Amino acid sequence: MAQPDQVSDGINTEQASAARIYDYLLGGSHNFAVDREVAHQAMALVPDLPLHAQANRAFLHRAVQYLIGAGVRQFLDIGSGVPTLGNVHEVAQKADPHSRVVYVDMDPVAVAHSQAILAGNDRAGILQEDMRQPERLLAHPRLRALIDLDRPVAVLMVAILHAVPDSDDPWRIVRVLRDALPSGSYLVVAHGTSERMHEQIARMVELSARTPTPMSMRGRAEVTRFFDGFDLVEPGVVFAPQWHPERPEDVGSEPERSNNLVGVGRKP
Repeated sequence: MAQPDQVSDGINTEQASAARIYDYLLGGSHNFAVDREVAHQAMALVPDLPLHAQANRAFLHRAVQYLIGAGVRQFLDIGSGVPTLGNVHEVAQKADPHSRVVYVDMDPVAVAHSQAILAGNDRAGILQEDMRQPERLLAHPRLRALIDLDRPVAVLMVAILHAVPDSDDPWRIVRVLRDALPSGSYLVVAHGTSERMHEQIARMVELSARTPTPMSMRGRAEVTRFFDGFDLVEPGVVFAPQWHPERPEDVGSEPERSNNLVGVGRKP
């Protein structure tokens, strides 16, 4: 597989990236040999790993569609990763061309490809920022140019908070973002869970230490804490396929196989 076109001298192609591994799991091509090697090792431990990624992606689509229905027209997608089919701006702007979207990622390959996709779209942009500095992110002039923080905003944090260890206090990050949002804003979270923690998952977490963003799996109570100050949308914090499925059969008999807890909250 050829390397992505936008490879510069500043990109470390010898260290795996969570964003590029996720891209590979979703069937994308914007990844390097080292990413595929780690992905294959992880899938050998947890064969359901592509299912985890697909369930998250499907949840993201349903959440954006729900938010559009709720009247939200501004989206801040933090940890957006490498672009794949059905990006947030595609879903949102199909429903309303005036929807505005700001993507945020720290991976330079993800940012480069996002810039290429968003060229000519004056209502969507990408920032290369570290979510662990939310004050800096909120003050970014490009974000301020696209997002009006006096109007409702949906903050999307899908498959990213488990990349922040307890030592970096991911709950503080969410609190800072929450406090900057007006009433009527939303928080969307998908988070790898330790509820089904077994030896294979534990070994996969160890394997993630080979990336700059090792994983920290968390239980339902810890994931629910991210929604402090928000009113949870029904059905609350559940496994990804259980959140507003398009069809009852989409939930399946084992929704826990997605290994991701998800939820949507509204700021009163």
